[in-house]
Amino acid sequence: MSTLRQDGIGRRSRVVLEQRTIDFVPITERYGSPRRLFTIWFSCNLTILGVAAGTLGVSQGLSFPSAVLAIVLGNAIGSVFVAAHSAQGPTLGIPQMIQSRAQFGVLGASIPLAAVILTYLLYSAADGLVIQATLCALVPVSNTVALLIFGAATLLVAFVGYELIHRLGAILTFTSAALFVVLAYLVITRHNTHAFAGAVTQGRYSGALFVLSLTQAAAWALSYGPYVADYSRYLPKDVSASSTFWNTGAGCFLGSTLIMTLGAAVATVAPDLYRTTDLGSSLAGLFGPWRPVAQLLMIIGVVQGNVMNLYSGYMSTVTIISSIRGVQTVTAIGKFLAMTSLMTIATLISLLAQDKFPVYFSDVLNAMIYLLVPWSAINLADYYLVHKGHYNIADMFDVSGIYGAYRWATIGVFSMAVLAQVPFMSLSFYQGPFAKMIGSDVAWVPGLLLPAALHVWVDGGKGPRAIRLQ
Repeated sequence: MSTLRQDGIGRRSRVVLEQRTIDFVPITERYGSPRRLFTIWFSCNLTILGVAAGTLGVSQGLSFPSAVLAIVLGNAIGSVFVAAHSAQGPTLGIPQMIQSRAQFGVLGASIPLAAVILTYLLYSAADGLVIQATLCALVPVSNTVALLIFGAATLLVAFVGYELIHRLGAILTFTSAALFVVLAYLVITRHNTHAFAGAVTQGRYSGALFVLSLTQAAAWALSYGPYVADYSRYLPKDVSASSTFWNTGAGCFLGSTLIMTLGAAVATVAPDLYRTTDLGSSLAGLFGPWRPVAQLLMIIGVVQGNVMNLYSGYMSTVTIISSIRGVQTVTAIGKFLAMTSLMTIATLISLLAQDKFPVYFSDVLNAMIYLLVPWSAINLADYYLVHKGHYNIADMFDVSGIYGAYRWATIGVFSMAVLAQVPFMSLSFYQGPFAKMIGSDVAWVPGLLLPAALHVWVDGGKGPRAIRLQ
């Protein structure tokens, strides 16, 4: 590891290849400020993919004010959960999904881990699809080569790891914000004031569409849950939980809400810009001679989000492998091979889904809810209500420890929660009976409430007792 110098709170002096993987970060290697959490979560939301997510409500007929309200409420709900997960990082000093071993068992945690890996592979594929044409427009290459370039850039940053990811986030906080502020100005000014005001009042209010838009916004924020503590685990242990919570929550909420509101505005006043196979280049065209610069910044922004998918998808994969092989560390070669394999799978998914992006993207957002919300509910209920942050970290790496190999009660609760959502699900190829009756997908409601209540009831006071590692 690089040398740390102490200036109140430790600070890494240079970017080096990260040596830690899924293992505990010792107190002597902790550094950084909670302010870094704001920049990384604010910047990672400011992407073309966020603009695309923001267009969904209006494109389905919802009015602009209704779409924005749904975006605000959905992101507020999701950001609270994301922030609550982030606060675990400095206390425990381990990646988010390793902590799931305390609830599911050392081997049993592979079940939610597999769901997380699948989710991030699908999301990574969506990143490739949304930026593919923009990259082709900037550099004259084929779609396949564009995806390979995108994958290689993602792999490089993710392989270097934690510090480079945080520094990229700090830079993009300013560059991406400037890019999209200018873009918002250009979108509005290409219409006169009266035309803009008239377009904003178009559309209608629909309870079903409103709930659908709220769910999609919540899914966007909730998708960060399984890896959010990965980016706070190096912070000093004495960092307050409130500062971690608010910096993460504010960054996530503001970034996602602002970028999705821009997407809703684009869909409202300039539908010709988003009804295209290349949203990035379409919007970059508004910048005139600065179009290549806008395209490049859009590409880098999506790369950042994809890096986080790959980085944490890799650690989830290693967590499964380590539980079987009983290891805590991974060599640089092993890390590179694991990340390359994951990025290759995501690229292949992109190639297969590239002609069906709108349907694919909407289904991915919904699928995230079905898999991630039950895990999130169990994890947070266990951390805040059952164990109150007190765990034995060493036993999370020991199949013979107090958490055991499988904790069947928790696995059963998780399975029940996933199945309980089926009647409420709404996908392009399936609609549950309650989804048809309500007219929208509300699977996240039972997916959130049921597992949290059941886990506290089943495990509260009965689970393994442990003390927090000092």
